[in-house]
Amino acid sequence: MRKMRTLREYLIERLADREKAIGYLQAILDDYYIYGGAAVVKDALDTIVEAQGGISKVAKRVDMDPKLLSKFLSNEDTPLIDALGIVLKVLGCQLSIKPLEYGSSNLETDAGQTAHVAESPTSLQ
Repeated sequence: MRKMRTLREYLIERLADREKAIGYLQAILDDYYIYGGAAVVKDALDTIVEAQGGISKVAKRVDMDPKLLSKFLSNEDTPLIDALGIVLKVLGCQLSIKPLEYGSSNLETDAGQTAHVAESPTSLQ
């Protein structure tokens, strides 16, 4: 009989593969841009860290004390971008910026003015 596993156990096994972890993180970030939900991103980062060998191994790869890394990743006051940066470094990736593929192209670009997108991702559903 096949043993039942939780989704997290399944993900930890699958995300040990760097390419799969990168794809998973990209999908999570794509969802974040549409629906929000920083908690989902945080959970994904925790799962990837565990899948990539856990705190000790990840800390060694990013040249950080394991206790400090654990505290950093578990602290709710840690900015999400900082936690994301650590996981991206472990995966050998970097954050990049690209234009959104929706909405109006008529952004205000005059110096000193804020650009606004005519449509938001949630209005396209």
